[in-house]
Amino acid sequence: MGASREAILETIQRYVDLVATGSSTDVVALYADGATVEDPVGTEVRSTRESIAEFYAGLDGLEQEARLLHVRIAGNEAAFAFELVTKAGDQTYTLAPIDVMTFDDDARITSMRAFWSGEDMSVAAV
Repeated sequence: MGASREAILETIQRYVDLVATGSSTDVVALYADGATVEDPVGTEVRSTRESIAEFYAGLDGLEQEARLLHVRIAGNEAAFAFELVTKAGDQTYTLAPIDVMTFDDDARITSMRAFWSGEDMSVAAV
């Protein structure tokens, strides 16, 4: 069965939009109960709703923009690249991670793994 391609794509777009301009509460609401987050890959896997909320709380109040670059969906899994630009003072920080997610039948996120490292971030003066 599984979620439709359209429903998964809608969740991904909503995720990218909310990471940039939504609240951490809105982002966490996209996750199914029991979901996991590993961001970036190689760090501790967050497996409770509280620890996932704590992770996304770091985004609250930041001045950011995001855009979805590429998406590939296969079954109930997807890999996608997006660009996140954060303005801080007179600098902008740009990061373009590749996220891999799995989804339940309601297109809620059951796992997220983000592939990026500090070397992937660029910094520019505004």
